[in-house]
Amino acid sequence: MATVRLENLRKEFDNGRIVAVNDLSLSVDDGEFVTVVGPSGCGKSTTLRMMAGLEKPTSGSIYIGDKDVTDIHARERDVAMVFQNYALYPHKTVRQNMAFGLRMSTSLSEAERDEKVHETAAMMGIEELLEDRPSELSGGQKQRVALGRAIVREPDVFLFDEPLSNLDAKLRKTMRTEIQRLQDELGTTAIYVTHDQEEAMTMGDRIAILDGGVLQQTGAPKHVYKNPANEFVGTFVGSPAMNVLDVTIKTEGDQVTLTNGDRFTYTLHDDRARQVKEAGLSRGRLGIRPEDLTVHTQSNSGDVKAVVDVVEPIGSDNYLYLDLGETFIARVAADIEPTQGDTVGVHFDESDIHLFDREGASIFADDAADLSAVPA
Repeated sequence: MATVRLENLRKEFDNGRIVAVNDLSLSVDDGEFVTVVGPSGCGKSTTLRMMAGLEKPTSGSIYIGDKDVTDIHARERDVAMVFQNYALYPHKTVRQNMAFGLRMSTSLSEAERDEKVHETAAMMGIEELLEDRPSELSGGQKQRVALGRAIVREPDVFLFDEPLSNLDAKLRKTMRTEIQRLQDELGTTAIYVTHDQEEAMTMGDRIAILDGGVLQQTGAPKHVYKNPANEFVGTFVGSPAMNVLDVTIKTEGDQVTLTNGDRFTYTLHDDRARQVKEAGLSRGRLGIRPEDLTVHTQSNSGDVKAVVDVVEPIGSDNYLYLDLGETFIARVAADIEPTQGDTVGVHFDESDIHLFDREGASIFADDAADLSAVPA
């Protein structure tokens, strides 16, 4: 097991015209499970490939433990990578696929290699598949073999590159739990890349969000969800996505009022008002998560009024699409079923509001050490 440290990592393609990863610094503790998430093209897989030694950084350094491995060949790094497409040798049996890495990177005898393969196959529940070839396996079985091939090497670091994206939804959840159990049991440092934010939030001890090759924020999943450093993180993390509305900001004494024309008005008090006044904003972007909205079919005093555009049942909940100058989504209980065109009352607590400045930085994000605001 080992720590992983990336220092000012940068990767350019096409003679510098494309910057895939830009000045990325990240530390992963010994035994920690970190998920790296972001939209397609954000640089997450490129970062993982640089850690594995499959891509050479344009600049910056990569440390595994106390060793600088930036210029060390992939074969000489004690890491094991699990790929999206499984990367199994089609002409080899499961036994041969799992033993291949041991044969290439260790001095173990054939009998010792076979013993380790059997132990790992038993852990993965694939002992009966050892003489099969990949063409005879289901997608889930192939993924177990790929995981087993990585585990059998007992590396210092596991690297996962969207390993579940080819599986159906039910199997993905099963394998997600299996990977968490195995990592917890083995205690090996793991870095897991995914585009699925639910996967990232549920699996990682810590989550790192990338966009445009830039690290936007790191932190415990719940902390990042509640305290997004900027608008990108706020709208990317969470499903349905955070609602965001342009607002004009007016200060009167100790109160701060947020308005969007004549469609929306909300007054802040106490600490929230003080923070906005200290920021000196005249305009901003208000964010509120769908699950933090309470909808009253009979409007109460203090509610914001909105017209129902669409009611979308999803089983346990309903999604209400509301016209508040811009479309807001409210996630409500299944028994709240207004009719399209109804006017309803919308309520939310001041503590649930997020406010972003024109550059997208959060006004209310706390100053905890695991927050990393995006550079301007």
